[in-house]
Amino acid sequence: MLRIAFVTGTEPGKWFARYRETTDHGLEELPSDDPFALVEGGEADLALMRLDDRVGEPGETYHCVSLYSEAPGVAVPKDSVFAEMGEKLAPREFAGEIINFTYKPDSLIDDLRSALQIVAANVGVAYAPAPLLKVLSKKQVAVVELTSQPEGMEPTEIGLVWKVNADSDAVQDFVGVAKGRTRNSSRASLRPAKKTAKRNAQKSGQKSAQKTVQKGAQNKSAQKRGRKQAGRRGRRR
Repeated sequence: MLRIAFVTGTEPGKWFARYRETTDHGLEELPSDDPFALVEGGEADLALMRLDDRVGEPGETYHCVSLYSEAPGVAVPKDSVFAEMGEKLAPREFAGEIINFTYKPDSLIDDLRSALQIVAANVGVAYAPAPLLKVLSKKQVAVVELTSQPEGMEPTEIGLVWKVNADSDAVQDFVGVAKGRTRNSSRASLRPAKKTAKRNAQKSGQKSAQKTVQKGAQNKSAQKRGRKQAGRRGRRR
């Protein structure tokens, strides 16, 4: 049974379904604001998380596989002019606004939840990864994606983290699912090569046969021409 903790703001349901379809390991899903803590404490085998410095140097204590980067976002009052624009905005558009929250690697998601309540009361804005804001907004605020990182907020990246000494086939199979690999991908990659080789061999054989037929026809034609020429010389005598 693979125990996977996944951070708030990620939606790995498709990966979970694919994992269950393609493996027989079993899967226990553990939603968490801090999945790394669950792996660190031995309560989970694998963490789908926003990567931070706690992971350390990959391969020493923890393995780490980066999956994708998150778009930066801002939560605004749902009746504000920003919400009505319906497009990505530059951080400079929010100059002069009260900043209730700016996401950092060590930020607590509960603090963001509190900040969103303030935004919902039509006071200021809150900066965080757009997927995280969309999950937490619950239609109380509007979420606008940003064209670049706001001041004080570092880019966020989602990845898989697990202990080096807890590596297993179950973990590796999930990593493969998340990276888009399939159980038979290595075998499948060989099939086209075999088919190509077979087709090439068939073509080569066909070409050889054609050349043999052509040579035979040429020899017969030459023999006929030789007999005709010999007959003409005989009649002249």
